Amino acid sequence: MNTFFQYIALTGIALAATLSCSKDHYGDAPKPWDETAQFFESADEKGFSTYYTPAIGRVGDPMPFYDSKAGEFRVLYLQEFDNNATYNFHPIWGVSTQDGASYTSLGEILPVGASIWEQDAAIGTGCCIYNEADGLYYIYYTGHNGNATNREVILRATSPDFVNWTKDLLWALNGTDFGYSADDFRDPQIFKADDGKWHMVLSSNLKFGDFVSDDLKTWSHVGSFNMVWDRMCECPDVFKMGDKWYFIYSEGYRAPWSRKVKYMMADSWEGLKDCFSNPGAHWPQDMREGVLETRAFYAGKTASNGTDRYIWGWCPTRTGATIFDRNVNVGASSEPNWSGALVCHKIIQRADGTLVLGEVPAIADKYTQDKTIKVMDSNGYTPANNTDGKLSGEGAYVLYNRLGSHNHISFKVTASDKWDRFGISLVRGMDSKKYYTMVVNPEWDEAFARKVNFEEEGEEGKGFIEGIDGYVFARPTDNVYNIDIFTDNSVVVMYINDVCSYTQRIYGIQKNCWSINSYGGTITISDLSVKQY
Repeated sequence: MNTFFQYIALTGIALAATLSCSKDHYGDAPKPWDETAQFFESADEKGFSTYYTPAIGRVGDPMPFYDSKAGEFRVLYLQEFDNNATYNFHPIWGVSTQDGASYTSLGEILPVGASIWEQDAAIGTGCCIYNEADGLYYIYYTGHNGNATNREVILRATSPDFVNWTKDLLWALNGTDFGYSADDFRDPQIFKADDGKWHMVLSSNLKFGDFVSDDLKTWSHVGSFNMVWDRMCECPDVFKMGDKWYFIYSEGYRAPWSRKVKYMMADSWEGLKDCFSNPGAHWPQDMREGVLETRAFYAGKTASNGTDRYIWGWCPTRTGATIFDRNVNVGASSEPNWSGALVCHKIIQRADGTLVLGEVPAIADKYTQDKTIKVMDSNGYTPANNTDGKLSGEGAYVLYNRLGSHNHISFKVTASDKWDRFGISLVRGMDSKKYYTMVVNPEWDEAFARKVNFEEEGEEGKGFIEGIDGYVFARPTDNVYNIDIFTDNSVVVMYINDVCSYTQRIYGIQKNCWSINSYGGTITISDLSVKQY
């Protein structure tokens, strides 16, 4: 054989051998994953098929609405790229969905300004609405330009078909004309109040602005009202559900420890505004000051098809050299990375009017393939059958076989008393010196309240990770916790009974084992199942 061709052949063989031994490549021979329980450094797939992430870039602040003309939800969002231009960034892109579980990309909806001198050189959050009276779609949005006298103003664009958009270059709403900040004047949200008029609420420097219109074109300023003390509140959303009015908002960067999506409730739009005059006296009576989610779910806004109402927010990406670095790279004094994956919950209204977030039925319906469950390792575990059993004593756990990229883990925990503490660990192997646990932890009055804490466990783990924990909720009086966990690559959403939703970003879940743990008490595990797609 010619020496050159011998070299090529040998190089190809060597390369093939190298690839076959590498961490995770398409085309590998099947590995006996369920026969081993060692840690594996896995990676996310290219796309997220339940918690939507675009093929390039990430999802920023969502702007959902129900398009009655098209008969579907459309979720606009600020498109974030890794290589944003200095002044021109965040065009509005969009997706459509019937059910909050599967999405079709609509691509770019509204581009940023063509030059760095245009007011919408960068675009900020807004809203979209279809007006049956004139057959037009309206996008009201924030025009952001750091070079302009007014850094942020409210702009609009219209379309007869949701395809061809015309920016209204002769119209703008300047905050300084009404005594608002030139730098913070953004996030318009439009709704109809009980007076039959269109209202636009928006965020400025520690104030919400209220504007009113009869035709979605001409707007009059009718006043302002306070935010939450000295906290900048963003992305307002106002809606009526049943006989109650709700104001959803995201507490922003001035109080990072409280950087969560929250809500107020009242009997009218005017009553909602009054709530902010003394927030502490008007929190919803839900034990958690109106908090709806963790710091890993932000900029949440809602839309309804007349039957169901859903809320969409983004779950941040995290950065770091390894998955271990990324999984703990956030703190109470720092902001998480801006933008990520689109997460959807169903809004559930309780009998007393308070709100919780629950699983989206169509998401649960996607996970149809039953996964065989195997116990790989345990301590202090007494099995009752293949899936059920009891954990007792300090350091008790049961380690299950590897997960896939898309998992629905469902089980019931029955605690023996009101003090029991338990957790669910992901990215765990028999040899792991670090792994990641969502701990259902006694809080405040330990007999009554619970909170989901996030911990890096293991002999090299940091323990409790500040800034990633959840919120306080009531312990079930019967000590029974019905738990559903949905994963799509590194995005995790957990629901507990009808009292808690917990979104998190945890890298390395797929192709690794997981465990249920008990910390000193006794818990019974039952009805365990794992479904995938």
